[in-house]
Amino acid sequence: MAFLWVCFEPLRKAEKPQGHQPKYNLTCNGRPLFTNITFERQKQVQVEDVSAQEQPELFLKKLQQCCTLFDFMETLSDLKMKEYKRSTLNELVDYVTLSRGYLTEQTYPEVVKMVSCNIFRTLPPSDSNEFDPEEDEPTLEASWPHLQLIYEFFIRFLESQEFQPSVAKKYIDQKFVLQLLELFDSEDPRERDCLKTVLHRIYGKFLGLRAFIRKQINNIFLCFVYETEHFNGVAELLEILGSIINGFALPLKAEHKQFLVKVLLPLHTVRSLSLFHAQLAYCIVQFLEKDPTLTEPVSVPCLLKFWPKTCSQKEVMFLGELEEILDVIEPTQFVKIQELLFKQIARCVSSPHFQVAERALYYWNNEYIMSLIEENSSVILPIMFASLYRISKEHWNPAISALIYNVLKAFMEMNSALFDELAANYKSDRQRERKKDKEREDLWRKLEELELRRGVQNSDGKKPFSSEIVQRLHRTVLTLRLKMSYAKIPSPPHIFFLFFCLL
Repeated sequence: MAFLWVCFEPLRKAEKPQGHQPKYNLTCNGRPLFTNITFERQKQVQVEDVSAQEQPELFLKKLQQCCTLFDFMETLSDLKMKEYKRSTLNELVDYVTLSRGYLTEQTYPEVVKMVSCNIFRTLPPSDSNEFDPEEDEPTLEASWPHLQLIYEFFIRFLESQEFQPSVAKKYIDQKFVLQLLELFDSEDPRERDCLKTVLHRIYGKFLGLRAFIRKQINNIFLCFVYETEHFNGVAELLEILGSIINGFALPLKAEHKQFLVKVLLPLHTVRSLSLFHAQLAYCIVQFLEKDPTLTEPVSVPCLLKFWPKTCSQKEVMFLGELEEILDVIEPTQFVKIQELLFKQIARCVSSPHFQVAERALYYWNNEYIMSLIEENSSVILPIMFASLYRISKEHWNPAISALIYNVLKAFMEMNSALFDELAANYKSDRQRERKKDKEREDLWRKLEELELRRGVQNSDGKKPFSSEIVQRLHRTVLTLRLKMSYAKIPSPPHIFFLFFCLL
């Protein structure tokens, strides 16, 4: 037995390090991935169970231990170790929430290292190029049971009363923020929500990173608008920007105004606008509340420039955003944009798509907008009257006709004299149009009555045109008539008459 013990003792010593080798030859920041290391030893000892002097050291060991990663794509592998890590992360979350005095200078690099090792990764490509965020279900992160606790731990760490940005800035730097922003392209909405909170806390704590964060968000949006039109985290980044814009000092810097014009407003042009329009509209309104003078030269003209021509859904969204802008607009600014604005609203009221017309007519249910319209009815009523009166007689949807009737009634109560004058002018204009239409029809009828089918002999005694040529000329005249009538061009028939006489 002694001989056997002597023979196998070196073998055991040689095998001992092998038991600590990773299953796969992968590392993260020097930490092994998918290891056989168990959590049993440290799990038996809770941080709260040891003395106050020993707690920081045990806390650091548990942070180092949580750098071990597991493959969640293999659902049945390492179940026991995955559960141990989840339990340890829960313990760390509770510890940073309730404990005091744990944040030593040695803690910061270990926390950042553990968080970086777990969350920073290459995101998988979308399963299909035809992925539609509005219709298709997103791909959820398989390792979310651990990632959720990592994010919760990091948020509690950043929110701790003992957190010192002056120490943490050595480790939470531009590289860290850049990797964090790349994760916003994750398809998992749960992760993007956590990232939103983390980035917001970092923006609030680290003054030196604020300009860098804004610049990188600027770059992401520019790439999204002009190159890829694909980025999953636009809504979350806009939500962060909403609170950032709210904190801008007055007067606004040229950099901030340029961001509004060059980055935020062009976001209205992308096809996936519906995914983030609410957050985008909030940012625009925040800018106008900060500086109302941006309304007339920038915001409203740009919105009208980008106004959708063929997508009714986007048109409804634009109308909603315009109403939000009008809710905060100053009367002095409203006067400058009213003509341009209500010409577009008149076109929307005339839209055959009932949702577009309905959304435009809902402006008259807004008390503040109604007060602005009433103060400037002498300008707005002439712009709107013709469209309202015509659609009230012609629109296919009875609900729209009822809404238009209410709007006309409101205008009549605002300025009855102007309303009556416009009604009389509209009727006389319609009579003149009908008279011109009748004259045009009579002229065309006379042209048709000409004996175009009969052979025409010129003064040289040439043979008359063949019936085939005459028929072709007749078809040409009829085609011209159809095109010119459709375009409402009153072409006098004597031109054609002279043409045939010259032949």
